[in-house]
Amino acid sequence: MDAVPGPRGAGAAAAYVSVPCFVWHLPCSWSAVAQAVSHPRPVRDWSSLIAEGRWRIYREVLDEAEAREIPFAIGGAFAVATYTGHWRDTKDIDLYVLPPHRERMIAVLGALGFTDYYKKLPYDRWWIYRGTKDDTIVDVIWAMANHRQRIDGLWMSGRESEIHGRCVKVLPPEALLWDKLYILQRDRCDWPDVLNLLYATGADLDWRYVLERIGADMALLAGALAVFRWIAPGRAGSLPPWLWERVGLAPGAEAEPPGPVPEIDARRASLLDTRPWFRPERGKT
Repeated sequence: MDAVPGPRGAGAAAAYVSVPCFVWHLPCSWSAVAQAVSHPRPVRDWSSLIAEGRWRIYREVLDEAEAREIPFAIGGAFAVATYTGHWRDTKDIDLYVLPPHRERMIAVLGALGFTDYYKKLPYDRWWIYRGTKDDTIVDVIWAMANHRQRIDGLWMSGRESEIHGRCVKVLPPEALLWDKLYILQRDRCDWPDVLNLLYATGADLDWRYVLERIGADMALLAGALAVFRWIAPGRAGSLPPWLWERVGLAPGAEAEPPGPVPEIDARRASLLDTRPWFRPERGKT
């Protein structure tokens, strides 16, 4: 697939380390967190956890898309796992394409025997096409779900990653973060993914580019950063100092008590859920 310049240029995404699983796609009631975490510690080869039958279907789509020279990048659980080291089987794969290529990618699914999931469950066709086959879903995405932005070079500028022995392009963390900030509904909340991404990639993000793209919605990012700093004050210290000033969260405003600053404040995490959900155990995989 052709490289498309992004926040730091083609191929500039850093080799982020795997970090512990905190929480994943959940209702915004944090009490559901522990029930959703199937792997409490990071898995080095997370792609080995993908069901063989499901991967066979995904591989058919990837093979055909590449044969037709359709540029795409993988998002969703695959991209999150690439940066955090944790796999969550959502029974689907998200393929991001530039708008001019959406019909070509949809045609790939049709040629492989996929049917439109709309017949089973209606969805907003403005930004996504959902194909289904053998209880597996392939999503073709060309815009944000909230209609905020169509997919552009940012989404195509991520790193190449090996998934199940195959080299594929995944979304850059900057795009994942921006997109997931807006998914904050009663039945689905992606802020747990946001917190995971901040922990895993925050120190290496192109923050100036992120702020430029978020624009007038900076207060939303500030909210996520405030929660992140509250739960993981030590880890938050790895983010650039100027960022806190820029989003209106000047260092010291959190009024931390005197003494050493913990990387993660377990007491605060337990206020959101008394069961373990935000407690890293690195080096124990």
